[in-house]
Amino acid sequence: MSNLAFDELIDFDISAVISGLYVYPIKSCAGVAVQDALLTETGLEFDRAWMVVDDQGAFLTQREFPRMALIQPQIKHYEMVLRAPGMLALHVKLDEVEAPVRVQVWDDSVAAFDMGKVAAQWFSDFLGTTARLVRFDPDHKRVSDRQWTGEVEGLNQFSDGFPLLVISQASLEHLNARLTAAGQAAVSMSRFRPNIVLATLPGSQALAPHDEDRMDVLHISTVQGVVQLKPVKPCPRCPIPNIDPLTALSSPQVGDMLQSYRADARLKGALTFGMNAIPLAGIDHQLALGQRIGARYRF
Repeated sequence: MSNLAFDELIDFDISAVISGLYVYPIKSCAGVAVQDALLTETGLEFDRAWMVVDDQGAFLTQREFPRMALIQPQIKHYEMVLRAPGMLALHVKLDEVEAPVRVQVWDDSVAAFDMGKVAAQWFSDFLGTTARLVRFDPDHKRVSDRQWTGEVEGLNQFSDGFPLLVISQASLEHLNARLTAAGQAAVSMSRFRPNIVLATLPGSQALAPHDEDRMDVLHISTVQGVVQLKPVKPCPRCPIPNIDPLTALSSPQVGDMLQSYRADARLKGALTFGMNAIPLAGIDHQLALGQRIGARYRF
């Protein structure tokens, strides 16, 4: 679709561009920066398709095991390769699973597949606790909270509750300005684990910090047509943004700074940063860096 046709779709209040795309193959492990990604019903392809669980099937995260931040996945043609400090690489076939299991993620009991003894030993050794790797069963339907999605059925794999997370570069820059003014170090976007990062479209009005909070449907111009994503719920932040993804060490500066200006009345005072979103149109379209985005303000 040409940019002219895209511009004629709607009278946009906001123009932006995709400046970052990230996939997190294993819940709570490191993300993978990508040039492009297929949009599926459950978000970006391979996003949170795998999860680490304990011997009872309950999910494990950086909240309890910060070392998970050091596990680096890489998706290749037929396998996922995992690397972590002091560990040999673990190769996981993309088209192979083992026994079906039930696992728990938050309040949801979810159908999944165990990925076998070798993967279990690898994660157990690195985390220092009994752990197993599981993959989401694509026949299982895990639905986002209808309080926020309304009539739209937002589907997830192992994300916390919504298929996509959108954050603007302006929001991070605003946080970093506050941190550096307080004598603290700036932080990277990886602390907040977005799927899509928005930046100002050259030649257009600059994005304001947290403009994503105020956007209605995002219209994204792709080669195949227009993708529509709807921001539905502010993302409440747990202690994970306090964890440095390069060292797995935690310090309270990020959370303390968010406490000073990001208490969100929409979520009873929870600290929010970024917007959870669901796809409305454009499933099986390819999102890519540099694609243009238009949106209206939502009041």
